[in-house]
This record gives sequence, C-alpha cells and structure tokens, in this order.
Amino acid sequence: MEAGTTLRVLFTLPHTKTHIPIFISNRTSKPKTAFTLSSPSTSSYSSTVHSFRTPNPKRDFLPDWVSQNDDVVRPLPIYVGAASLFAVLFNRTISGIAPVADAGSSQSRADLLTLGLAVTNILAGLVWLSIKPKSISVVNPQGVECKKLCTALPDVALTELVWAWESLSDVTCCRSLVIVYESNCVLQFGFAAESSPGNGEAVSVDTDKLMQGSVYQGVMKSGTQSYLANLSLYPGKSELPFLPSNTQAVILQPLGDKGIAIIGGDTIRGFTSSDQAWITYIGEKLDSTLSKYVKQHQTLT
Repeated sequence: MEAGTTLRVLFTLPHTKTHIPIFISNRTSKPKTAFTLSSPSTSSYSSTVHSFRTPNPKRDFLPDWVSQNDDVVRPLPIYVGAASLFAVLFNRTISGIAPVADAGSSQSRADLLTLGLAVTNILAGLVWLSIKPKSISVVNPQGVECKKLCTALPDVALTELVWAWESLSDVTCCRSLVIVYESNCVLQFGFAAESSPGNGEAVSVDTDKLMQGSVYQGVMKSGTQSYLANLSLYPGKSELPFLPSNTQAVILQPLGDKGIAIIGGDTIRGFTSSDQAWITYIGEKLDSTLSKYVKQHQTLT
C-alpha cells in the first residue's frame, strides 16, 4: 500500500508558449524485493503516463529522393552524356571549324576533352543500369505482441520508458524494444518470440544469459552503439531468442555502463544514420533517469 501526495506544476519556457508539466511527489512505499515485469492495460497507466514531445530525427532529402526515383536516376548519366556529345558536334558544325581535330587549336583540345567526359558519362550510365540492387521490403514480425513494464519503478520512470517506445516505433522501423538495466529487464515492448507455438505467451528475457553473451559483452566493452544491419548474417542472433525469428535489423544501444537497449527492426538496413544518432541521445536520457530511480529502489530491497 502506498501513501503520499503529488503536486503538479506547469513550467513555461521563456519566449515560448510551451507548458511542461512537472510532477513533484512525496511518496512512501513498502520495500520491493525484486524487479518484475507486468503487462498493464492501457487504462492502468494512461492517467499517469504523459507524452514527451521531442523533435523527429532529421531526414536527408537527397538520398531519400534518389531512392524513391531510382528508375529516373540510373539512366540520367546516359542522357547527360548524349546531350553533351550532341552539343559538341553541333557547335563544331555551325562554328565553321574544320572537322579534323588540330592539336594546335585550343578549340579542338576543348572539344576533345568534352567528348571524353561525355563518353565517360555514357559508360557510367550503362554501368548503373547493369547493376540491379536487391529489393528490400518490410516484413511482418513473426511473434506475439508484448507489453511488459517493471512494476517497481515510479511513474516518472515508467513515463519515460513508454515515451521511448512510442517515439521509436512511430518514427523508425523499430518493432521490438527491450531495456535491461542493473541486471533487470525493465521493459519489453512490441513483438516478441512466442514461447511455444499457439500458447500466445512471449519469451521472457533471461538477463543473466544475455549479459554473459558475447553480444552484450562486446557492446558494454566498447561503450558505443552497435548496429547489426542484417541480423541474419550475424551468429550473435542466437543470443537474442526473445526477438521475433524474422527480425531484420538490431541496434544495441548501451545505457551508460549499467544497461542496454535492444531495438529490433522490420527492415534490413532500415535504421538511417539520423536514426542511429537519435537513438544514442535517447539512450543517454534513459540512462540518466534509470540510474537515479533504479538505484533508489534497489536500496529498498
């Protein structure tokens, strides 16, 4: 049983009309003996969890436009080279210069250089047309939907965990999110592998086994983000049995030196460089929050 009071204060940023609700609580609770994951209903935390608003990761316009207009971009060097070749020949015809190239003429030397560049463009276009990239499509995760939160954490920490999931799933190709901190699984959202066919139960995260694996150890040793762009090519996939079997890409984001966020995507190389940088900032924010509240609740055990 918990007792206490909560005070809500609206803080207004200077020169803006944005109001940020700040909750100050004076709560006393009974000691928790362990961290456990529960599957709360939407109504159970909708009244206490408030959405964080952050800017979306920046998108690169030119790469996105090229990828969406691949059929137009590939033959473009051929058109440019052919137009340049025609322009040089037309200019030489109407200018009255002798058709035979003269090495002593500056105009002839310029025309020869232009012809060489035009032919190079045409050859580059032919090479681009001969290369057929493998099509990459979005897959539907083969698993069950899972929503598990650590019941020992306060509402402020739960709010930020849910915000992280909603932000990643809305903006990126993220379809699975697992957060392990201080040897405890504090969140498991999105799609997860099914424990047994037909039972509808998600595979739980074995934190001890995960932390002993080479994938976790490598990320924590380097202290930097690890991006497995095509998960099927990495033998470390067997250390992530709680993810759907057809997870296409995974980002392993360390949370300081105490935890890790495992983000599974539904597209090969689906996380852009902007997504990776944005996820790094989210990891720093989660580490700042969880280091305070997880440590505080561990002292109560």
